[in-house]
Amino acid sequence: MTSSSPWTFHLHAVTWLVVLALGLAYADAVRRTGGASRRQIAATVGALALLLVALTWPLADLAAHWSLTALVLQRLLLVLAVPPLLMIGLPPRLLARLTRPSAIDAVVRRCARPPIAVAVVTIIAVTTLTTGAVEAQGSSVWARSALDLALLVAGLVLWTPVLTEVPGTDRPSSLGRAGYLIVQSIVPSFLAVVWIFARHPLYPHFAHGPELLSVSPLMDQQIAGFVAKFGTIAVLWTVAFVSMTRAQHTVTTGGDPDPLLWSDVERHLERAERKERRRRAWLPPSYEDPPSPPERTDAGDTEPRPTDEP
Repeated sequence: MTSSSPWTFHLHAVTWLVVLALGLAYADAVRRTGGASRRQIAATVGALALLLVALTWPLADLAAHWSLTALVLQRLLLVLAVPPLLMIGLPPRLLARLTRPSAIDAVVRRCARPPIAVAVVTIIAVTTLTTGAVEAQGSSVWARSALDLALLVAGLVLWTPVLTEVPGTDRPSSLGRAGYLIVQSIVPSFLAVVWIFARHPLYPHFAHGPELLSVSPLMDQQIAGFVAKFGTIAVLWTVAFVSMTRAQHTVTTGGDPDPLLWSDVERHLERAERKERRRRAWLPPSYEDPPSPPERTDAGDTEPRPTDEP
């Protein structure tokens, strides 16, 4: 239920408990797999902190009931900030273990392909911003939670082709990653252009509510369009530029900008083993590999001919 004031405090106790559980699970998993570096721990702590910012008071309440701009800011955190930090925070052994199950590995492998990643992110970004979805997230906690989870999944898919931490993925080259990020900054956020140039509010859920900070619903929608467009461009283009700069520096110093990692080799070997087990599972129990044909000594002959020597 919407409160009379956008600044009324709400604890969001369930969100705090979920984030605390994630932190404890991470600490236990890291302990079992041999520890994590300071960079990885800092990335995980940052991801959990940003998750709290996005899903608790005041941003979550403003996004649910009062402001499209607040909803956009929340989405930017859930798609562009939290997922990459979570992925960077996972030690390689832990990430390999989490992505080892065949179903998860198959999904990750396909989502690492840039065309598929762009399509998945665009579909989730557009469907979660339909008027029905926005209305649902403002009136149902369960719908809001489902949409937040979908956005986190979209963020994981978005960053999978870029980050080298995911084992066994066919990552594009440095130039390819930069081009992919530029495409991701343009295609999924095309609705922002519609918001900027629309002559009336497009979301009744926000249009019929009271003004926030004396900003009309139409102005709030236009601000949301600018924030969505330029916020996405600023983040993704910066990452693309840094990626290209690092690759150029590596080439200049005589290194390989896209080296083959041992985790990739292990994952390909695991896939080969799974494929062989599936092949044998479909064979009848009495099946044996056919014997190799006898060595041919002459064209058309399978047995050696006797000689005429006494």
